Parts: sequence; structure tokens; C-alpha cells
Amino acid sequence: MENKVTAIVNQKGGIGKTTTALNLGYALSEEGKRVLLIDFDPQASLSSALGIKADNKANIHTLMSAAIEEMETEGNYIISIKENLDLIPSTLDLAGIEMTLVNVMSRETILKSIIDEIKKDYDYVLIDCSPSLGTLTINALAACDSVIIPVTPEYLSAKGLGLLVRNINLIKKRINPGIEIDGILITMLNKRTNLSKEMVKAINESTGYIKNQYDLDIKVFDNMIPISVKAGEAILHRKSVIEYEPKNQVSSAYKSFAKEWGDTK
Repeated sequence: MENKVTAIVNQKGGIGKTTTALNLGYALSEEGKRVLLIDFDPQASLSSALGIKADNKANIHTLMSAAIEEMETEGNYIISIKENLDLIPSTLDLAGIEMTLVNVMSRETILKSIIDEIKKDYDYVLIDCSPSLGTLTINALAACDSVIIPVTPEYLSAKGLGLLVRNINLIKKRINPGIEIDGILITMLNKRTNLSKEMVKAINESTGYIKNQYDLDIKVFDNMIPISVKAGEAILHRKSVIEYEPKNQVSSAYKSFAKEWGDTK
């Protein structure tokens, strides 16, 4: 598939969505793929992780507002991070768009209209979603071809999986029949603890439940992302882990995951 648009989604925060978007994008760009990252979270974590403050720049809020008003966007909203890697940043203002969208015609497809205009310039568009199942996330699901679901090996994360898949299924039926779940990426894994082993088992059991409930086979990616302080350090240094500490186990895991996931394209 050319110009693959993928949303990185989970309604739970703190499970590695932003780290995954950043490092997957970085790994793909290192392989010569043209990648656009879209920070679609009002907390603007991805923009912050790249050292971008977009309050006085054109950003995803500006684009959404312009699309709602059917106006042209002023200013350059795409920021070049490195060769083959670009970003459309976010700001806290994006939170206000949720309220604005309530009264907008075709409100679920505003982001799609924006991405359709620019995706031709990229091999991959990765959307870092907000930790909720609100109107913004629905926009991301309506705009994408596929979904990656990061989960941490803990109880709530596995339990929330069914709810998330049910919502993706509704989007598939009503708005975006082409959407596919590429798979579940286990993040922040401490392989040494029994709890993690139990939770990996629970996540695999959750996919069995989803198969029975929704007749969906969901892959759990072979590559899992280990827990490491380097991931947090890298963000403090405004870098991907791959750039900050190339030989770290998290860097290696994301590079391997990028290859595994790239094979699903």
C-alpha cells in the first residue's frame, strides 16, 4: 500500500504511544522511507519530545480550524525534523476543537480531508492520538488505513483492549470500512518479572476473547519493547531513543519492530 496512514491508539495514557510514534517514525526514516508524524494530542507530547513549541506556528489545530471553516491555511505547518522525517505539531488549543466539532457537518472526517491533501508526499503518515475515545480519536480512526495498539503488560491495559476494539469496529462499520488493526505492540516490558509474563499471557487471552466476540484475528507483534530509563532520558534530550542511544535495547527493539511492521504494508 502506498502512502500508508496509521494511527497509534489506546484510550489509556502512559503506555508508550508517543515513544512508539517517534521511534517507529525515526526507524523508518533511517531506512529511507519518507515519514510524516502528526501530533494529534492536545498535550502535545510528541511535539515536546522533538523540542517543538508550536503556539505561534501553524499546527494541527490551525489546520483543523481552517478545514472546518473551509479556508486556506496560512503559514508552513510541516516542520522538518531530519532527512525523511517531518512533523505537524500540536498545541493545547487542539482540546477546544472537540467542542467545535460537535456542530460541524461530517465532523468525523475533518482530519481525513487534511491528510488526503498531503499524504502523497510520504510513504508513511503516523498519527499520535490522544488518550481518549473522543471526537479527535474518532477523526484519526476515520482518516487512517490501519491501527497499532500499544499496551503495557498490566491488568487495565489488557482489560481496556476489548472496549477499544469495539470502538474501532464501530468506526469500520459506519465511517471507514478500510480500517485494519495491524496488531498489538507490548511496550515497557520487564522480562524478568512474573507479573509481566502473566500479563503477556493475559493480553494473548484478550485477543482470543476479541476473536470470539468480534470475529477479528488480532496479531500480537513478535517484537516487544523493553522498559528502560533511556527512553525517558531521550525525550528529555529532545531525541528519539534510536538517535540518543543507538545501541540501547529499546532502540534495537524499535528498529526490529519497524521491520516487522513494515512487512505488513
